[in-house]
Amino acid sequence: MKHKHAELIKLWADGAEIEVQRPSNGSWWDAKPPCWDTDYEYRIKPDPKPDVIIEMHITRFNSIKLYVDPNLRLTFDSETGDLKSAEVI
Repeated sequence: MKHKHAELIKLWADGAEIEVQRPSNGSWWDAKPPCWDTDYEYRIKPDPKPDVIIEMHITRFNSIKLYVDPNLRLTFDSETGDLKSAEVI
């Protein structure tokens, strides 16, 4: 009988990075090394999404002017939505 995770095991043996998820928990984490428990779910680790960068022009009192050169660049993590950096440009 074929193992439940046979295809992923083969991909892992060829160098793929694997993530694991418990049935009771919705989050994925790196499986280093995977234990290949049939009660857990496994997947190939997805490529990270690129950061989201927003540029805008801010003036005093937080008013936003459209159609002028930006003076502020905000970088957000596209996975979490968290602000990673703010840069005056």
